[in-house]
Amino acid sequence: MDALLKFITCGSVDDGKSTLIGHMLYNAKLLFTDQERALELESKVGSRAGEIDYSLLLDGLMAEREQGITIDVAYRYFTTENRSFIVADTPGHEEYTRNMAVGASFADLAVILVDASQGVLTQTRRHTRICSLMGIKHFVFAINKMDLINYEKAKFDRIVKNIRVLLAEFDYRSAVMIPVSATEGDNITDKSDRMPWFDGPTLLHYLENVDVKENPTETGFTMPVQRVCRPDHTFRGFQGQIESGSVSVGDEITVLPSRETAKVKSIHRGFDEVETATEGQAVNIQLETEIDVSRGCVLIKDTEEYVSHMFEATLLWMDDDKLVEGKNYLLRIGTQKVPATVMSIKYKIDVNSGEELHADAIYKNEIARCDISVATKVVFDKFEKNNGLGSLILIDRVSHMTSACGVVEHPLNRGDNLTWQDTDITREFREHQMGQTARTIWFTGLSGAGKSAMANGIEKRLASEGKHTMLLDGDNIRMGLNKNLGFKEQDRIENIRRIAEVAKLMNDAGLIVLTAFISPFIHDRERAREIIGDSFIEVYVSTPIEECERRDVKGLYKKARAGELDNFTGITSPYEPPLHPEITIDTSEGTLDECIDRLMEQLEGLL
Repeated sequence: MDALLKFITCGSVDDGKSTLIGHMLYNAKLLFTDQERALELESKVGSRAGEIDYSLLLDGLMAEREQGITIDVAYRYFTTENRSFIVADTPGHEEYTRNMAVGASFADLAVILVDASQGVLTQTRRHTRICSLMGIKHFVFAINKMDLINYEKAKFDRIVKNIRVLLAEFDYRSAVMIPVSATEGDNITDKSDRMPWFDGPTLLHYLENVDVKENPTETGFTMPVQRVCRPDHTFRGFQGQIESGSVSVGDEITVLPSRETAKVKSIHRGFDEVETATEGQAVNIQLETEIDVSRGCVLIKDTEEYVSHMFEATLLWMDDDKLVEGKNYLLRIGTQKVPATVMSIKYKIDVNSGEELHADAIYKNEIARCDISVATKVVFDKFEKNNGLGSLILIDRVSHMTSACGVVEHPLNRGDNLTWQDTDITREFREHQMGQTARTIWFTGLSGAGKSAMANGIEKRLASEGKHTMLLDGDNIRMGLNKNLGFKEQDRIENIRRIAEVAKLMNDAGLIVLTAFISPFIHDRERAREIIGDSFIEVYVSTPIEECERRDVKGLYKKARAGELDNFTGITSPYEPPLHPEITIDTSEGTLDECIDRLMEQLEGLL
């Protein structure tokens, strides 16, 4: 049994999570005298008519005390004669599910509270599912507020039956149900005289004695490299935390993804040089041979990890913006951080029934199974085998907020047998032959801003100078290559991705490519920049919407204003202006020829 138990309290709103832990600390005499006195004084102006409000020990934010709910995760450290504990008291409100998931990510055991007067609720099911997703295998269901149902055994038994049905969906090691009253203190630290029919342990007694130590499924050595340590020219070490197994001086290790091998020359833990290091320890490893190792690489021994572009994952979506297929994010897995795309949403999971449901989009607090593709090969493993290399987060590329957390289910091998074929006639050869540098000039702006007119005018100027060009216009592309795409968000994302891939191939052919597309979303244009590379030149045609609407050559703004056109950028769908375009031009500030002259001057140093 581990001396330290890390556990989480969760459940629905107002189930009594903070009160439960507060009462446990108070009854077990785990508070300092000044904390007890402060609690008693604050309770006099609280919501319990002067009686002690134990939740105040955990709810520290003013907004939490005013509303009587938990908003942020509150961590508490305490020690009894038998064990040390770290508890994460998490919010029950659906709005703060992401905070609850953060707490669950660190815990070995979950204490899930259930209101005895209401039974198992949707949020109870959601929290149980999230705990299981985060790898928690040990559960305590505290059936709280037994005083509100007069401590009736029959009602407790009905709730236990419903919990057993719920747990049948999950892979867990242990689960106990304990009837408690957080406000009255029943079965928290001492046995309750009001429930003689219950012969199980008190909550504190169970937590002091439960064994959550798992037999590791991953026995080989794995260590993601977090930092390369180079204090001087005589030492080059690789720092990180050992996720599994052990390593000793003289062991031969393999570096992923390169698969180069080398022997361990020395191991440093803190300021000490040691012969062996084991799971959970932070170390600095020096190798006998100078090989290419950088942050994001993984050192392994006596095991195999996956190295691939694609895998299937289960995600808890935490962003206010919905997830649709084709969206691009930054993926953090281990110490690796790479661009990634959610290729497809296979299904979402109903939090009540566990049923797999079809979904075109995933909204905040929903759980989904998705296929993910990354820009470069990453090292990963199934979460059930290696938590460190099997857990991930997706980060929004613009706001840098965490959009999702999740776990790897298994790799997708569909791209592993593909290899990029280099040709003897290179891009550089074609550029030299044509006497130009291949570029993609990406025009973006509202409908009617003048993108197509500007692109057409620039192409004629370049052609008159003997340049070899190709103009990709939005309408033309949608009438051919992308005729199967609509105008929903996921279709727009795929539309831009395909155009970027075509532009890259044309750049490889040595051509100067001009594109005229609204391309309304920043992350899509950034994805296009990544695909095309250094050849990408973003031109923001910043013509005001009033001028665009005045022109309205196709009558689209009029239809959108009348409600006859859905998903029209600028009216019924947003446009996100570029943050750092190479060139910005407003076509309302002069004639077309004058605007083309100004743009050609700015392009002169870029082509």
